[in-house]
Amino acid sequence: MATLDITGEQFASTIEGNDIVLVDFWAEWCGPCKQFGPTYSAVSEKHPDVVFTKVDTEAEQQLAAEAGISSIPTLMAFREKVLVFSQPGALNAQQLEQVVEAVKGLDMEEVHAHVARQREEAAAAAGKPAGQQDGTQIPDA
Repeated sequence: MATLDITGEQFASTIEGNDIVLVDFWAEWCGPCKQFGPTYSAVSEKHPDVVFTKVDTEAEQQLAAEAGISSIPTLMAFREKVLVFSQPGALNAQQLEQVVEAVKGLDMEEVHAHVARQREEAAAAAGKPAGQQDGTQIPDA
C-alpha cells in the first residue's frame, strides 16, 4: 500500500478506522525527512495490512502541536486506536521493519489492560470515577 497524506480532519478517523496505522510527521524543508521518505514508502509496499500515513507539519501545525511533535521526522504507530510507539529521528529500512513487526506482534489484550490501569490510576489521582473520560485519549470502541 502506498503512503497516504492525511490532514488534521482525517487523523482521528484514520486511527479509529484501521487496525495498525503508522504516521510520519515531516516537513519539506527537513533533510532527514527527505532521506526517510523513500524508506518509509518502500516499507509501506511490503505491508498492505498496515496503513502508512504522512502528516506535513507545516500544513498541519495544529495537529503537530496536539501530537506533541518537537522534532521531525517523528514516527508514531497506533494499534487498535492506542499509541504504541513514538520516536523522533529517521530510521533505516531494517529499523522500520523491526517497528512494524513489533507493532504487529503486540499482545493487544495486555496493552488494553495496561491502558485501563493507567486510566484508573490517573482518575484516582484526580479524584474522578474510574470510567470517566477526560478527552485526552481516544476512547475504546
